Amino acid sequence: MGMEEARTALGRLTMAAISHVFTIRRAAEILGQNEKLIWQVSDDMEPEDGALWVYDTGNPETRAFTADGIDALRELISERNLRG
Repeated sequence: MGMEEARTALGRLTMAAISHVFTIRRAAEILGQNEKLIWQVSDDMEPEDGALWVYDTGNPETRAFTADGIDALRELISERNLRG
């Protein structure tokens, strides 16, 4: 899709919206890792990497990840395992 085709009627660029995220607990389950490791590995991840903060009334905050964030975690864990 070209730049001109990606513009909406209001002249704004169209971007794919995030429709869901996975909590850090769910990310740990998906990746077969413990939650503590996911906290450590994701410490330097930014929203651009697919890492977000989610705020709730019962739990002040937790990390959550987009599908791209899960992929980034998978790579970071792999790199960590290669280093030793």
